[in-house]
Amino acid sequence: MPFSQLQQFIENGFPFHEFLGIKVDFIEEGRVRLHVPFRPELVGHTTPPMMHGGVMSTIVDICGGFAVWTRCNPKDNLVTITLSIDYLRPAPAADLYAEATIRLLGNRVGNSHVVVWSANAPDLHVAEGRGVYNIKRNS
Repeated sequence: MPFSQLQQFIENGFPFHEFLGIKVDFIEEGRVRLHVPFRPELVGHTTPPMMHGGVMSTIVDICGGFAVWTRCNPKDNLVTITLSIDYLRPAPAADLYAEATIRLLGNRVGNSHVVVWSANAPDLHVAEGRGVYNIKRNS
């Protein structure tokens, strides 16, 4: 699948992605960057306002899975096996970014590493994660 079609699939192919407003910043083989535009409904703690940890874990999972998928056939299916997240610091109430890179890719399993940051401080990671994904080949 061309990356332009994959971008459309990520942004519009899943109702949950549309609900969160997930946008693709870039896609290349083995690497994906996504962001979730800030909305007040995504705040988990109000004083001071911070993004909900579930939003952070969601973007880690989606970003990591699609990084693996850039190296798969479009007809393949991916399912998350394991997702781990280290919350490093509170994420301010702002756009949230994630970038995933593939760490290991086998025939049936892919592994990605993801970093997450806020638009307010792009050089300061608010979370890091690792996703392991089962690849069901349908070639």
